[in-house]
Amino acid sequence: MTNPVPMAEVWRGPLLESLHLGHAVVCNAKGEIVRSWGDPNAVIYPRSSAKMIQALPLITSGAAAKYGLTSEQLALACASHNGAEIHTSRVNTWLEQLSLSDDDLRCGPQMPNDIPARNDLIKTDNSPCQVHNNCSGKHAGFLTLSQHLGAGPDYIDIDHPVQQACRDAFEQVTGETSPGYGIDGCSAPNFATSVVGLARSMAWLASAADRSGRDAEAAQQLVAAMTAHPELVAGETRACTNLMRAMNGKVAIKTGAEAVFIAILPEQKLGVALKITDGATRASECAIASILVGLGVLDPDHPSTKLYRYAPLVNRRNVNCGDIRPSAELLA
Repeated sequence: MTNPVPMAEVWRGPLLESLHLGHAVVCNAKGEIVRSWGDPNAVIYPRSSAKMIQALPLITSGAAAKYGLTSEQLALACASHNGAEIHTSRVNTWLEQLSLSDDDLRCGPQMPNDIPARNDLIKTDNSPCQVHNNCSGKHAGFLTLSQHLGAGPDYIDIDHPVQQACRDAFEQVTGETSPGYGIDGCSAPNFATSVVGLARSMAWLASAADRSGRDAEAAQQLVAAMTAHPELVAGETRACTNLMRAMNGKVAIKTGAEAVFIAILPEQKLGVALKITDGATRASECAIASILVGLGVLDPDHPSTKLYRYAPLVNRRNVNCGDIRPSAELLA
């Protein structure tokens, strides 16, 4: 990646201790760049920030309607959840609806990030299941689409009809031919795109109400599901959940591994994408909060905003030692 710019600073006392560089783009409904930092054409893996794109074929194929999927299930299809009971119970019910089980998932087991769920596994000497994987909702969506298409069980294979449908949707909404793919942490293909391509896709989702057709309806359903159920998209203590609540359901945001973040702003018909080059989540959370403040959709004084923007660095004795703040470039 060339020409990244400072996006988040870590200050300890009077000294700038660490500096995180990155790229970010804001696009309008026409796919035009409204604002950018760094290199808009930097090619990245969107990782989990693109889950709502991967969920588009679930609706456009007719699978969601056939199986009567609820807005909660659509939110889980877009989620990187904590593995809390509110997540796993719903995914298990979804699998039962398909007459499937945990064994049919292909995402792999993961120790839940939710502390009560993790403690429960430890106390009962149980191992995590695949349903605890933060991507299990997305994979339940893949299984639903696979059943609808009458396709085989290995829905994560690049040549499987499910992944072909995901690639077609991805290239449609980014407006780019993907240069390739990598295998994500959940074993599904993750298609590469430019930062501007990812922002363009989010603006496409944000402006769906201005269009007609099955694609536009699917986009609106997914964004509405995310904003209606922020606790399912991530979970308690998570930036996605906290910041969507702070914006009163008017904006959908989604993180991805290695410090990717997106935002979908339907009222402004804008899409945002950012990537911190060193993969630091603390920096991507600070940067997305700062961009949303700059766009006028996030209150800088909201308690949730302050968790990520000018977030205090507190040591083990609860002494405030410094903060994580947006760079001057991001504030300009």
